[in-house]
Amino acid sequence: MRVDPDQDLVQECQAAPPQGLDGAFERLYERYRDRVYNVCYRITGNATDALDASQETFGTLFRKIQEFRFQSRFSSWVYRIAVNASIDLKRRQRSRKATSLEASWDQSEEDLARLDVVDEGLEMPSQAASRHELEAEIQRAIARLSPKLRAITVLRYVESLAYEEIAETLQISLGTVKSRLARAHAALDRELGPVLDKHYLG
Repeated sequence: MRVDPDQDLVQECQAAPPQGLDGAFERLYERYRDRVYNVCYRITGNATDALDASQETFGTLFRKIQEFRFQSRFSSWVYRIAVNASIDLKRRQRSRKATSLEASWDQSEEDLARLDVVDEGLEMPSQAASRHELEAEIQRAIARLSPKLRAITVLRYVESLAYEEIAETLQISLGTVKSRLARAHAALDRELGPVLDKHYLG
């Protein structure tokens, strides 16, 4: 059985007394900070919500790390908490205020600059302005996916998780992973086809 690469650090966190947990957990936080933020950003769609969901994710990790028993990869557990925190945050927002999905995903120039664009065979134009516009179109297309399709798209194409890791993270079957990705592909193809034609055929 393959050893979890996070096992030593997680076990150090679990062995530390509450007052001594900060040092080990800080190293764990540094290891996952950017990955958690990136997942939360892609699902929530803006920097403020991503920070809130990230903080909630690490708060949950801090409170529950003693309960983790390596029945799955630690990274899968982290991603699962981040996905759930992000989706729950958006649901709470919708329950408080009836805003459209499109409005909740409006991006500022500063926000867009922080995105790591997924490179799945798409060659970005050399001009920064054109690339920036394309990034915004891709983000808006992801925004219009349902939460389930959005989460699976982020895990596959932003975090580059294997199908098996996605199934483990979201606690769904491998067949469900493949079917959701196929639906996400179809939806993104419809959204981005005209955009890509504009940028590359122009």
